[in-house]
Amino acid sequence: MRWARIELNGSPSYAIVEDETVIPVRGSPFDVWERAPQRLKLAQTKLLLPVIPQTFYAAGMNYAEHVREVAEKIGQQPNLPTQADIGYRANNAFIADGEKIVIPADATDQVQYEGELVVVIGRKCRNLTRETALSAVLGYSIGNDVSERTWQKSDRTLWRAKNTDTFKPMGPWIETDVTLENLVTKIRLNNELVFEFPTNHMIFGVVDYLVNMTTCLTLYPGDVVWMGTEGATLNMKHGDTIAVEITGIGTLSNPGVREGL
Repeated sequence: MRWARIELNGSPSYAIVEDETVIPVRGSPFDVWERAPQRLKLAQTKLLLPVIPQTFYAAGMNYAEHVREVAEKIGQQPNLPTQADIGYRANNAFIADGEKIVIPADATDQVQYEGELVVVIGRKCRNLTRETALSAVLGYSIGNDVSERTWQKSDRTLWRAKNTDTFKPMGPWIETDVTLENLVTKIRLNNELVFEFPTNHMIFGVVDYLVNMTTCLTLYPGDVVWMGTEGATLNMKHGDTIAVEITGIGTLSNPGVREGL
């Protein structure tokens, strides 16, 4: 099932997407719900951020080739993570599918994109086990982790390098029927395929993270966990469009614009 948030009569509403049809619902996927009588055309429906999380978690360096690429760029030996340590990002950075990534006027040309699998939590949970971890997941979405690399080197907390307004596109919806082993992530710059990788080829997988996180943290319905990216990342500039496709989920596409141009 595909869950979306849409603009309906000027207000947000959850909806089910079936092929090219959007069916609004009363309620939400995190609680009781029922289908409304309306039927809308997907092409004529405004998609909103698929969920507004209470907490936005990020796995960070979670693919071996990406760790090696970053280490090479900064002249260090690659240091693969030895455990599933989680980090945090800020909700102010979210934008929906189709909305503009705004590159600040004072940013360098080292603004890059990263296609990521997004895990959406479906229920309140703590102390998950390897057997119960995936039962806490409502479904999966797609994220684009935009980063200003020069700021990333200099900002102690990554407050602007990772969390600048519009730097975290997410969407277009939440897909509940997913087999992680079958997913492939494809990243396109202006319709040209620039990188492709098996989505589940992570150092630590979804289960590893959820089990480790819930030893200390309570996860709540709607929380999201971004799972990292693979390989090298490229610079984006004014006028570029970045599309992240994950097979079986969909495609997240956003144009980039530089502030003031």
